Amino acid sequence: MASAADFPNLHVSNHPLVRHKIRMLADRNTPSKLFRELVKELTSLMVYEATTDLPTATVRYQSPLEEGEGAEITARIGLVPIIRAGLGMTDAALAILPQAQVWHLGFRRDEETHRPTSYYNHLPEVCPNDLVIVLDPMLATGGSASAAISTLKRWGAPKITFVGLIAAPEGVRRLHQEHPDVRVHVALLDRELDENAFIRPGLGDAGDRMFGTDPALWEPAGE
Repeated sequence: MASAADFPNLHVSNHPLVRHKIRMLADRNTPSKLFRELVKELTSLMVYEATTDLPTATVRYQSPLEEGEGAEITARIGLVPIIRAGLGMTDAALAILPQAQVWHLGFRRDEETHRPTSYYNHLPEVCPNDLVIVLDPMLATGGSASAAISTLKRWGAPKITFVGLIAAPEGVRRLHQEHPDVRVHVALLDRELDENAFIRPGLGDAGDRMFGTDPALWEPAGE
C-alpha cells in the first residue's frame, strides 16, 4: 500500500481533528447537511496547512495602547474550485482568505475512458495572482486536476497548490509525474482506485453526497 512518503509532492495531514472529520465524511451514514459542514470544516483546516509559507511584509500598526510591528500577507491569491464538487469548498477557503479572487473551471469525466473534458472556463485574459489554489474534494485518476493545472499554467499562474480531501495513489502519482512543481495537500491518502476509477474505500461521489443527488438517497426502497 502506498504511503505519503512515496510522493515528494504530497502532504497528508496528521492532525487529530482532520483524521476525525475525514472518517465522519467517509461514513455512508453521514447525511448531506453534515457532509457539507464537514467539507467546509476540513477545507478550512487544509487551506490553513497549505498556506504556511505565504510571503509576508513587516508593517507598522497602532494598537489601542501603542504603536507595534506585525506581518501582512503580500501574495495575491486566487481560488479555483473545479465544478461541481469544488464549489462546496469555496466558502470555507474564502472565510480564511477573504481577499482571494475566485475563478471557476469545469471538467466532465467520460465514464468509459475516465478522461476529463473541459466544459467551463471562467478565467480572465491575464492571471492576476501570485498563488492559485485548486480546490477539489477528490483526487482520483488525477485527470481533471492535471487538466486544470495545465490550463492554469498556460494562463500564466506562477505558483499552484492543489487542496483536496481524499486522494488515491494513482492520482497523486499522475500529478507528480505531470506537475512535479505543484504541492498536493489532502486529509487522507486512500488505498487505490477500482475498475471504475472510484477511490477505495473512498466516500462515494462527493458531489452527489454534498448536494443530495445520490440516487440511493431518494430512490424508493426496493427499486
